[in-house]
Amino acid sequence: MNFPADAPFVSRPGSNLIAGALALGVHIAFVLLLVFGVSWQTRHPAPVMVDLWEALPPAPPVAARPSRPSAPAPAPAPVKAPEPVKATPAPRPVVDEPPPPKIPDIVLEKKKAEAERLQKLQAMQLVEEKARADAARAQAEAARKVQEKQLAEQKKRELLRQLEEEDLTRRMADEAVASQARQAKLAEAQAKLADAAAASKRQAEVASVVGQYRDLISAKVRGNTRLPDNLTGNPVVRCLVKLLPTGEVQSVRVTQSSGNAAYDDAVVRAIEKSSPLPLPSARDARAAFVPELTFVHRPKE
Repeated sequence: MNFPADAPFVSRPGSNLIAGALALGVHIAFVLLLVFGVSWQTRHPAPVMVDLWEALPPAPPVAARPSRPSAPAPAPAPVKAPEPVKATPAPRPVVDEPPPPKIPDIVLEKKKAEAERLQKLQAMQLVEEKARADAARAQAEAARKVQEKQLAEQKKRELLRQLEEEDLTRRMADEAVASQARQAKLAEAQAKLADAAAASKRQAEVASVVGQYRDLISAKVRGNTRLPDNLTGNPVVRCLVKLLPTGEVQSVRVTQSSGNAAYDDAVVRAIEKSSPLPLPSARDARAAFVPELTFVHRPKE
């Protein structure tokens, strides 16, 4: 087909309609294929992402051809309109659920960021809960240690108090025993003093009785003594006299002579003549005379 060189380019409306019809047919075929493909599957297919267009894309422009001035422009041939394609009813797909729509990336990023934030919050909450649990456990441990320390101190105080009470009781018992011992010693000392006093008193009484009976014996012997005529001075003669408990004289022996034999013999005869000698009735006083008596005689006493 030849166009004049100076003729303007005129778009052909028939080509636009054909392109639109072809595009619509392609979409219908694709939809039918998709529906039949889903209905033929026995298992749930994987979700299929489909880009849907709100409007048809514009047709590409027709390139201009060089015009020929010699040939006249032919009349446009009538374009036969394509017959409309009858849409057959698509079988109802047997699916449980429609495929989920595609989620935009920004929504996914927000959800991911929110999930990360929630994970961080949960991690922080876990850390805080762990810290609180550790703090509570540490506080409970500190309280337990304080309680154990208080119990130990209380037991120590009770033990010290018990030891002090036992020590006080022991000291009191020892003091009581010592006091009893002191009282016993004091009583014993007092008894000894009393005995000593009594003994001293008895000895004094015995000595007094012994002295009295010595004087009696000396007076009796003196009354029976016949002094020799040649005796001068005051000579002393000492004799050992053996006596019976009754006072009878068994023997007389001169233990210390006066130097005058006649005087010594006169004293011996006087002792023998004075038998029995007077003796005290008390046994302890009589023991000073029986069984032996030391007799000392002076003529001028």
